[in-house]
Amino acid sequence: MLAQLDDAYTLGPGDTINISVFNVPEYSGPQRVSADGSINLPAIGLVNVNGLTPEQAGSTIAIAYQRELRYPQITVVLQEPRPLRIAVSGEVSSPGVYTLSSNNAQFPTVSQALQAAGGVTQAADLYQVEVRRANGRRTSQIISLDLWALLNNGDVQQDLALRDGDAIVIGETNTVNVTESNQLSASNLAASAEEEILVAVVGEVFRPGAYKFEGGSNKSRTTVTQVVQSAGGIKPSADIRRIQVRRLTRSGREQIIDLNFWELLQSGSFNQDLVLQQGDTVIIPVASNPTPNEIAQITAANFSPDEVNVNVVGEVESPGRLQVPPNTTLAQAVLAAGGFTRRGRETVELIRLNPNGTVTQRSIEVSLNEGIDEVSNPLILNNDVITVGRNGRARFSDSLEDVLGPFFRLLAPFQLLF
Repeated sequence: MLAQLDDAYTLGPGDTINISVFNVPEYSGPQRVSADGSINLPAIGLVNVNGLTPEQAGSTIAIAYQRELRYPQITVVLQEPRPLRIAVSGEVSSPGVYTLSSNNAQFPTVSQALQAAGGVTQAADLYQVEVRRANGRRTSQIISLDLWALLNNGDVQQDLALRDGDAIVIGETNTVNVTESNQLSASNLAASAEEEILVAVVGEVFRPGAYKFEGGSNKSRTTVTQVVQSAGGIKPSADIRRIQVRRLTRSGREQIIDLNFWELLQSGSFNQDLVLQQGDTVIIPVASNPTPNEIAQITAANFSPDEVNVNVVGEVESPGRLQVPPNTTLAQAVLAAGGFTRRGRETVELIRLNPNGTVTQRSIEVSLNEGIDEVSNPLILNNDVITVGRNGRARFSDSLEDVLGPFFRLLAPFQLLF
């Protein structure tokens, strides 16, 4: 823990120290620790200070000067620290070894090392961050940090100052808290929003597949709703209570994150709109028995498409393929096609391709003034076909014309004589 931390700085190759020998200014001055960990002192030559604290180095130098000085008093001060080599592993964007420089003897911290490694992933467990320290000649330490205390409470003690050779290990969380994940994405510990990501969406969307989202300094982070919108919008047959995001951690383990967009619709809970990262897959399942009211709310949501296609054929004023709002009813689709002709029959055929690949055909008596009703006035789904047949009078007239038509055509030349 932090209370047991041995935070003493130990010298190594590249450090510049200032040595002060009391009453012997000619022996005093700056020294740079060489590659073998030694310094070359006046009168006595090489002294190894590698792995020693400045205080220990002063004692070692004093002992070496005893053959030249009666009571040597030596003070060693770190003047310019060497660059630190820090290893970062686990749930970061770019694990590896990084060289970090000190600034005016202010040593780089854990947060700065994580930023150098591209930031932590959304799968990171910030409650248990480990710093493994093998400081000089001392026994290795494992220091546990809680970076959530840094983010939530401003506990800067958790942002540990690093030492050369430290290793930072970011483990993966066992369960993903969507609120915390979104909070992490808004912090400067997270991976940069300027990086492009590739995510996939499958299931009940109109254009499933993989989508690339470019980053940028002014771009917001990619969320599930943005991915769904890019995939053509969610289908009315979707079960938005059981949306899942599948995410692979650095160890190869798969995380399953459950989202409830129905809660998002009902209460405006943005915590359900998860921020995504590189390689995520969004899965939209099929609803078993959606109610008309649920379908109406889904189609009115902004993660549904702006328009759906419907074919209205037969006895309407403007038959053909139409684009209508997603919450359009059967009656409204007929009206969008200009309404029934005088020959039209008010009982129409609704032909629909179902999510499981089957086709259904229903006969529905249309009332143009009726509201949404699953039986008599259902909502139109994408690529529905509405067939409006002839009414009885039109069928009788057409049949009569078929029978008498040849006779009247035969009499037509004789009519010209009168």
